[in-house]
Amino acid sequence: MSDWQKWMRQGNFVGGAWMGADSDTSIDVTNPATGEVIGTVPACGAAETHRAIDAAAAALPAFAAMDLMSRMGLLWKMHDALMDNQAGLAEFLTIEMGKPLAEAKGEIAIGAQYVRWFAEEARRAKGEIVPAGVNGRRILVTKHPVGVVGMITPWNFPSSMLARKIAPALAVGCTVVAKPVSAPTLSMCRRACMTPLSPS
Repeated sequence: MSDWQKWMRQGNFVGGAWMGADSDTSIDVTNPATGEVIGTVPACGAAETHRAIDAAAAALPAFAAMDLMSRMGLLWKMHDALMDNQAGLAEFLTIEMGKPLAEAKGEIAIGAQYVRWFAEEARRAKGEIVPAGVNGRRILVTKHPVGVVGMITPWNFPSSMLARKIAPALAVGCTVVAKPVSAPTLSMCRRACMTPLSPS
C-alpha cells in the first residue's frame, strides 16, 4: 500500500463520523495522467449539507469556549501532522490532480505554514478602544467567534487554500464546513479530516 492510500476515506467527515450520500451515489475521482479511477466521493446535496452545518453548530459552543492556548496547540499538532506526512500527502495530490511532485510537496509545506501562522496570529487578535461620538465615553471592541464558517476551495492549490481558510477560522474559535472542489477532492477530504475540532 502506498503512503497516500492509507488516507483513503471515500466519504465525508461530519460530526466525528464518516458518512456517504443519502442517495448512495458517488462521483468518480480519476488520475488525470492515466484516466484510472482512484476512488469515489459521495454525491451529497442539500440534506447532507444541512446535517454538516448542524453538526458544526452543535460543536461550536464547546470549541468557542476552549482557551486560546489549547486551540493553538491543536493547530500546532495539525501543522506537525502535515509536515510529518508531507511526502505521502504530496504523492496523493500529484496522483489526483497531476501537479508535479516537487510543487505538491511545496504546497503541503505552504499549507502547514498557513496553519502555523494563524495559530500564532490568534494570540494577537486583541480588542481595541475606539473614541466615541460623545465626550467622556469610549467604545470597547472585543473579538469573539461568530459561528460556523462555510468555505469552498479551488482546484489549482486545493491543499494550501483549504489550510488558508480553515486555520484562521479554527484559530479564533469558529467551527467549519468545508467543501472542496469536485475534482480534485479526495486529498482535500484528507486535509479536512485532519482538522482538529476536539482535543482527543
